[in-house]
Amino acid sequence: MTATPSEPYSPSVPRAHRKALTDTLTLLALPLVAAPVLLAAFAGGGTRRWFGGRAESQRAEAQAAKDAAAAAFYELDTAQRDLRISIETITAVDDSPAARRVVSDFEALGRRIDEVSHRYIDAVDAHDLDRDDLEASAAAHARTELTRAKDELLNVKRELDRFGDSLGPLLGKAETQLARLAPAVERARQGLLAASNALDAVRGSGLRADDLAARLAALGPELTKLNQGAGQHGVPQTLERAERVAREAGAVRAEAERLPEKAAEIDHRLVSLRTRAQALTTRAGQVEPVLSELRRRFSAACWQDLQHVPEQAAENVRQAELKLKEAQAARDAQRWPDATALLSTVRALLNTTDESVSAARDRLQRLNAVQKDPQQEIDRTRFAIRDAQRLAMTGRSTPDPRHARPLDDSVARLERAVTALEGRHPDYWHFLTETEAVRRTVADVVARIREERGGGH
Repeated sequence: MTATPSEPYSPSVPRAHRKALTDTLTLLALPLVAAPVLLAAFAGGGTRRWFGGRAESQRAEAQAAKDAAAAAFYELDTAQRDLRISIETITAVDDSPAARRVVSDFEALGRRIDEVSHRYIDAVDAHDLDRDDLEASAAAHARTELTRAKDELLNVKRELDRFGDSLGPLLGKAETQLARLAPAVERARQGLLAASNALDAVRGSGLRADDLAARLAALGPELTKLNQGAGQHGVPQTLERAERVAREAGAVRAEAERLPEKAAEIDHRLVSLRTRAQALTTRAGQVEPVLSELRRRFSAACWQDLQHVPEQAAENVRQAELKLKEAQAARDAQRWPDATALLSTVRALLNTTDESVSAARDRLQRLNAVQKDPQQEIDRTRFAIRDAQRLAMTGRSTPDPRHARPLDDSVARLERAVTALEGRHPDYWHFLTETEAVRRTVADVVARIREERGGGH
């Protein structure tokens, strides 16, 4: 139905009947004061003769039925128009099976509305209530048919209302998405503008930021699609696109704003790592005297694994210096990811070198200490074993074999390590590694006992 308040019938309605219904609706809409005046005008100036009695009473009742039917028709038409807007809102956003089913149900309701509307129009066409010779029986028949038409219109209006009520969840979801659409698109536009401004500011400081510019340029086609609108690309797709563009533009802006700080950080790391490489070159040169003392005072097993430290340290420092030059070139070319990766490589090389150079001096210090007083290392290890044994016996008359066995093995292992020191050329490094291994085993047992007891075992 496409009727309006001034033209409540469809285009298929004859012009004369359409005018008659419009006149009726106009009369219904008049204030109560104006209605008697209009009726008096019909009575005094019209050509129709009014007869009293039953015929005129039936005519009045038929006219009232006709007016009520016209009002019902108008209400149905208005409700259908309003509901069509809701359906269009849902279909603009939602292409789910539920939304497609709503469209199908609305079309079925539309066919039902067309049927009752045609019957109403036929009833209006079939009865001329303005005839001078209208008989009472004809007026009564007209009233019956018009009343039936009104009832059908009201019934289908109630069906339409129930259907409209059922659209609540889908319509709410659709309206929510539509409400998000315009702000999301605007955020995307503003995000792109902010990213562009940030890039301009960075370039003004002498930094090129070519990779960021390329990422921003790649968002250009997405902005074009946003400008083309949801009507062409769909509401869900446009909303998703707007959120993605805003997110990516925000990332470009953030990186652009941080770029001067990043450049300064890379410059600082270049200086720091260059200084550290020079210091390690000096320290690596001190490893050979340490090794010489280890060879002179201790058995070969105590220093053999350190033989290649000077050579490897020198090679690591040389590689680090080459990578530093490459990192400087990458920084000068403003290839920030390359510069960052190269500096990470330099740092790893220097860390390895630092550890190996420190290991030689630490080895000598530990061997000196245990050669002078091995009892301190022995006591430390025995204390750890006894402490674990006490914990294993807490609340028990006999220890759990899972705990007792590794502790007993640790006692035997320590005794063997102590006995090995009685030889002519004791392997102090083996002794130290053995006592460390015993303490690790004991610590594992203690942790397992506490875990089991803490877990309710």
